[in-house]
Amino acid sequence: MTYKVDATLMLVAVGEALVGILGNTFIALVNFMGWIKNKKIAAVDLILTSLAISRICLQCIILLDCFILVKYPDTYNKGKEMRTIDFFWTLTNHLSVWFATCLSIFYFFKIANFFHPLFLWIKWRIDKLILRTLLACLILSLCFSLPVSQNLNDDFRRCVKTKEKINSTLRCKVNKTGHASVKVNLNLVMLFPFAVSLVSFLLLILSLWRHTRQMQLNVTGYKDPSTTAHVKAMKAIISFLVLFVAYCLAFLIATSSHFMPESELAVIWGELIALIYPSSHSFILILGNSKLKQASVRVLCKVKTMLKGRNY
Repeated sequence: MTYKVDATLMLVAVGEALVGILGNTFIALVNFMGWIKNKKIAAVDLILTSLAISRICLQCIILLDCFILVKYPDTYNKGKEMRTIDFFWTLTNHLSVWFATCLSIFYFFKIANFFHPLFLWIKWRIDKLILRTLLACLILSLCFSLPVSQNLNDDFRRCVKTKEKINSTLRCKVNKTGHASVKVNLNLVMLFPFAVSLVSFLLLILSLWRHTRQMQLNVTGYKDPSTTAHVKAMKAIISFLVLFVAYCLAFLIATSSHFMPESELAVIWGELIALIYPSSHSFILILGNSKLKQASVRVLCKVKTMLKGRNY
């Protein structure tokens, strides 16, 4: 790649990452300040804070990976460095997806209306179960990430001596296929939380359909609080599903470098697309949460007032 292409792609990656880090930091700070002020934190705020922190880490890892690929591509021929980065990428990746799934499940149990005994039992205890669920997600993510760091000090380069007519030479070949296969297979596990979110979305649609039918029979109208809550939750879940599909495709493009030689450009493009998922979804969550939305409006008003004061 030329210097101009490298600089342009790095500039885009830094811009995407900074926007995403700004949005996720805002979510974490607002909820943390509310926690300090009220001496307690709501279950949904705990999920959003955990999700925001995991995505800040994920964006930093992707940005670091992109920077190393552009500036120090030979680093990826060394097993220790690559496995270390891949461990943290896999860990933050899984945490981000599992926490987003927890958010989808929380919305489902809080808003949907079903009369199955198991559903009602979980619905009444969902606030108390969230902390345990988040800890379980952390443990699962660690378990799925550890295989990536196996044989940490092994080098991907395999060098053999070959005898030629004049001198003996040392020829080295880089083989990362096995490590890449492990990485892809471990991240395919994310399809399970994706399926859980999809099921939550479909069940919310079913719950909304049953609710609107009941409202029609009672001749009460459609724009009631329950319908509004259903629609808001469905928007949050479907935005996650769409962005997650795009992220998975980008991840496959990025991982293709380990199977195809000289494909650094495709990898960087994949990482640029991957950065869209944690960056844009944070702002969707801010707009969909009344507390975060009000806090963002207050911040924008203060910034606007400060800018006006400077102009005068």
